[in-house]
Parts: sequence; C-alpha cells; structure tokens
Amino acid sequence: MSIDIIQIFIYKFSKRDKKNTDNYEISNILEVIKLSNQKKVQEWKTVRVEKENGITWVIMNRPEKRNAMNPQMHFDMYDILTELDTDDETQVLVLTGAGESFSAGQDLKEYFRELENDPKKRHQVKVATHDWRHRKLVQFSKPTIACVNGWCFGGAFTQLISCDLAIAAEDATFGLSEINWGIIPGGLVTKVVQDVVSYRHAMYYILTGDTFNGKQAEQMGLVNFAVPRSELRDRVIELANKLKEKNPVALRACKEAYRACLDMTTEQARDYLDAKIAQLKLSDSGKGMQKGISQFIDEKKYRPGLGAYDKG
Repeated sequence: MSIDIIQIFIYKFSKRDKKNTDNYEISNILEVIKLSNQKKVQEWKTVRVEKENGITWVIMNRPEKRNAMNPQMHFDMYDILTELDTDDETQVLVLTGAGESFSAGQDLKEYFRELENDPKKRHQVKVATHDWRHRKLVQFSKPTIACVNGWCFGGAFTQLISCDLAIAAEDATFGLSEINWGIIPGGLVTKVVQDVVSYRHAMYYILTGDTFNGKQAEQMGLVNFAVPRSELRDRVIELANKLKEKNPVALRACKEAYRACLDMTTEQARDYLDAKIAQLKLSDSGKGMQKGISQFIDEKKYRPGLGAYDKG
C-alpha cells in the first residue's frame, strides 16, 4: 500500500470525531487504497508496458544486462502476456528491448548458475520461460511484432520467431552463440530456427557461433525486413497501424489457421479451413465478410486487393 495513501487515511480520521465519521467518505478512501494496490501490481520489475493508440509496447527492461532474461523477467512476461491477451486497449503488441539491445538471451548467472542446485525453482522458471516465449506469443489473440533494436542472442531467438512479424535495425547484431560456451541452442531455439531459416543458414550459425546483422537476417528470412535504426520505431508503428485497419476477428483466425496447417496434410488442411471459415462467420459479430462484399459489389467503395474494407 502506498505511504501517501496511508497518510491520507490517518489524516482524515485524526480530524473527525468517530461518531460523526462520514461512512461514504471512508468507503471512498478505501476504494482509493484498493486502486492504489491494483496499480502497484502493474509495476513490473523487469518489463515496461506502454500503450499508445491501440499499440502496446512490451519492453524487456534490463538495459544494463543487455536485457538478458533472468527468472524475474520470465515471471513478469508470463503475467503480462496473460493480462494483455484479453486487454481491449491492445490491438497490436510490439515486443522490444530497452536501450541498445533486444535481448542477449538467458542470464548466464541468474538463469543457469544460480538455479543449478535449486530444482524446484528451476522447474518453475523453465515452465514460465517456455510458456511465454512460445505458447503465449504464438497463441496471442492479437498480431505481434518483434522490434529488434539491437543485440539478439541465443534464447531471445524463441520470442523473436514466436512473434507473427519482425522488423530489425540494419545494424542489429544476431548470434547463436551457445557453441562458444559448450552447449547447444536449447529450450526451443533449435526447433523454432528451423521454422524460418534454411538448413544451410541455420547449421552455419549454430556450428560457428558467428554473428550476423539485420540486413543478413532479412535475407535469410529471420525478420520481415531491416531498416536504418533511426527509422525503426516509425516503421513498426506504420506496420502496426496497417494491422489495426483489418478485422480483428479475421486477423486472429488467419494466425490460427496458418500455424495449424503447418502440421497437416493437404486433405486435413482443406477440411480444417472449411470449418475455420464457418467458425469465423459465426464468431465475427461485426459481419466483416458481408460488409466487405457489400462495400465492393453494392457500394463500390473499395477494392479488396488494394486495402481493407471500412469497419465503421
């Protein structure tokens, strides 16, 4: 509870006779205390959350450690993504890092050494790290963009690839450096790298530990595109605004359908997609498909191949 709020509470009572205390006023003060406590819950230790015009920036915030992920960050991120998944203000989520780094991967001291002899906490942290960096991001109900503003190493590849889209600074530095200290790219790193990078590229960087920049990351398909660092934030906002124009129910269905079909046969995918379209028609209270067709055929207001229909 905030000290300021406690002082207000004490002051109010010190100025009144208890018999004449205004119960309504007391209830108001208690409500302020309750709201203060709720606000405090949102003050994460290792992550900043900033909301602006429907875009929620989730910022890994340990710049002095190049945003290396320690146990607290994993717990914070798990809670944050759980909350934002159903947050009405969040239309697009952007994941980035504070300072000059996206994330340098797992904190070698706090994640590896200090958990080595603490199996209970190690298990708790492993559940949180795998869950937020993969399942929660992959299944997040709104579009997600990784904004790679600098160093991106090792374990950070998991959340990078789990985001739907990624934009990097041209001079960002990437690396699968695990081989340099005698282990493999563990967790889910080796697996998720296979999803977006060719065999030759993946094997080269896994075996050598060499670094590469944002332009090279774009060329190998690890990010959608790379831009000058000075333009990075603006380009991310531009992409996020483009996504905000689309039907949010259809966006979620598109994400789910693409990922689900990756592991299906052609016949399975055909049946699944037929069912998914039927589900979309029923779940979209805004009737986006009908509006789009009407605006094209009847009103002649837009061309589907060149932009989104008017949701308003």
